[in-house]
Amino acid sequence: MARFLIVEARFYDHLNDMLVAGARAALEAEGHEVEVLTVPGALEVPGAIALASESGRYDGYVGIGVVIRGETYHFEIVAGESARGIMALTMDGMAIGNGILTVENEEQALVRADPAQKDKGGEAAKAAIALLDLQARFAA
Repeated sequence: MARFLIVEARFYDHLNDMLVAGARAALEAEGHEVEVLTVPGALEVPGAIALASESGRYDGYVGIGVVIRGETYHFEIVAGESARGIMALTMDGMAIGNGILTVENEEQALVRADPAQKDKGGEAAKAAIALLDLQARFAA
């Protein structure tokens, strides 16, 4: 059993609730412990994971959030930089599943967030579990 921290960018409550539910269900189905930490936005997710990792309390992480394209360039910055930050931590050997949705509209987000449909929260959790398993495999 491992301890996972779900770090959620709490912006769209109804969408985040579904993403967190999917991630939690996937982790708990494998017998893992789960905690949830809320941050203001997707850009804060990698930083929060990095800070939490310093505690040594968690074995893996799932980043959750929703970024919906707007009328400005802000979407590209938030989508790209949050993914880059998570990837940088992953490349440093951390087990992180990226469940930050980057979509054109709320309808796309609903389909992807809903555990009964695309369940991207659950998929992100399964990715984090897979990376944790690889850590154990290569550490042996």
